[in-house]
Amino acid sequence: MQRRRLKPNDRQLNSEGVEKAPRRIDPEKARERTFQRAVKLLAAKPRSVAELRERLLEKEWTNGEIVEAVLAKLGEYGYLNDERFAFGYASYRVRQKPMGRQRLKRDLQLKKVDRATADEALRLVFEETPEEELIDRAIEKRTRLRGLPHTRAEIKSLIDHLLRQGFSYELIAGKVRAISAADVDEDDPSVA
Repeated sequence: MQRRRLKPNDRQLNSEGVEKAPRRIDPEKARERTFQRAVKLLAAKPRSVAELRERLLEKEWTNGEIVEAVLAKLGEYGYLNDERFAFGYASYRVRQKPMGRQRLKRDLQLKKVDRATADEALRLVFEETPEEELIDRAIEKRTRLRGLPHTRAEIKSLIDHLLRQGFSYELIAGKVRAISAADVDEDDPSVA
C-alpha cells in the first residue's frame, strides 16, 4: 500500500496547526450543489420538508436563503409535499407492522411533520385500516410466537408489548380480557 505524499503547503499547514480558510463558493454554484444534494437525499428515501431542510443546512457551503429557494423549487416540481409524505409514511408503517395511533404520531413527530398534517394523515390511515384490526393482527402475531398468556406475568408482558406498539390502554384491556385464559394464576404476585 502506497502512502500518500502531502504537498509541502499541506504539510506546513498541518504541522503549524493553522486552519485552512473556508473555500469561497459562488452562490449559483452553491444553489446547484444544494439542489443536487436535495435530489440525492430524496432519491434515497422520502423526507419531510423540515427534515430535508435540516439535512441541507448541514453543509458549510450553503445557507438558509439558498436552501429555502431549493425547497421552493422542489415543491413546485411536486417532489416535496408533507401531506403526501405523512400519509405514505404512516400507511407504509402500518402495512409493515401493526402499530397504534400513538406510536405513529410519535414517529411522524420525529420526522418533523407538523401536528395538523400528522393528525390528518393518521385519520386517513386509520379509516383505511381500523386500529381494532391492527391490534388483532399484533395479538395474533404475538400469540403465534409465544402462545396464549396463562399467567399474570404473561398477560402483563403482552399488555406492555401492545403499549409499546402505540395502542391505547382501553383498546388493549378489552382485547386482552377477551383472549386471556380463564385459568390465570391468581397467586402470581408479579402483577397486581
